[in-house]
Amino acid sequence: MRAVGIIFTNIHDKNIPELVRIRTLGSIPFGGRYRLIDFPLSNMVNSGIDTVGIITKNNYQSLMDHVGSGKDWDLARKDGGLILLPPFGDLGNNSLYTSRLEALKGITNFLSRADEEYVVMTDCDSVCRMNFNEILDYHIRNRADITLVYKKKVPDVSSEEASTTFTLFENRITSISRGDDTDGEEANVFTNVFIMKKSLLLSIVIDSISRGKRHFMTDIIANNLKSMRIYGYEHKGFFAGITSFQAYYDSSMALLKPENRAELFGDRSVFTKVRDSAPTKYGYNPTVRNSLIADGCTVEGKVENSIIFRGVKVGKGAIVRNSIIMQNTVIGEGATLNCIIADKNVSIKDRRVLSGAEDHPFYIGKGIMV
Repeated sequence: MRAVGIIFTNIHDKNIPELVRIRTLGSIPFGGRYRLIDFPLSNMVNSGIDTVGIITKNNYQSLMDHVGSGKDWDLARKDGGLILLPPFGDLGNNSLYTSRLEALKGITNFLSRADEEYVVMTDCDSVCRMNFNEILDYHIRNRADITLVYKKKVPDVSSEEASTTFTLFENRITSISRGDDTDGEEANVFTNVFIMKKSLLLSIVIDSISRGKRHFMTDIIANNLKSMRIYGYEHKGFFAGITSFQAYYDSSMALLKPENRAELFGDRSVFTKVRDSAPTKYGYNPTVRNSLIADGCTVEGKVENSIIFRGVKVGKGAIVRNSIIMQNTVIGEGATLNCIIADKNVSIKDRRVLSGAEDHPFYIGKGIMV
């Protein structure tokens, strides 16, 4: 393709502290068998982008284990392919980056060596299916300097996790604000996807170094709305923004609706690390309703409106409702779970009763025994 891809894996870690204590945001499990990075990475591969740089920072061991050499995305190549980039900030300085702009300063050599004319940048906090070819064609057709992708939605967030929103006139972005200023009205919510020429991005980064700028959105985008042609492209398909722990739960539950699954997984594959697991085994007279259950599980109880990851065991008489149960968790006989998010390798003993609420799910950390 005409673009090189950049994926930021840690930019929004602070929004979901519960799930990133032991991992980066990009490696958070989602949808029964995926990680959040699978969605932007698959979008790039499906759009023909064959050089993808993944910017890391903290707790990225599980991310490295997941993406490996990139072979599961057909990105294990001698030229281009998948490249893990360093988590350092200013050039010549080994300190970790603290903003998107500082992260970009640390990868100028990678960008300079890339042959592609354009750059597609995205974060890992958005679950959607995007065709970057269509967006790039829109960018070129409008002679835009920068194109930002947005989704029309009604924000339902607190001020601590507010989304960035746009005001547009004839598709050009005229102002940028935070989602908590919209009073619940429909807004143009930024999906954290940028497209621009590589030469422009490099000049912006080099200029920012000399001027001591730090933030890409506020120092570059917001301050150049009049001097640059900055356009918005509307994404009209399924979109889930993982902006908080509650949003993670709500977005996961949204996958239980067939229309959302059809839109997200449709005619383009979402690739992930392939694991050779046995099919799920169902015991005598189990009950499963409106749930996603991955392979390698053993189900001997009742599962309703839940997402069950690989290798989970649901004991006899156990009841799991409205919950997200991650890999290799064991639920004892007669246990009852409602609105629970159980991380990997959790052990819940027999006859335990645990409940959260749909607007306040209860979280059990990795490896904990209850």
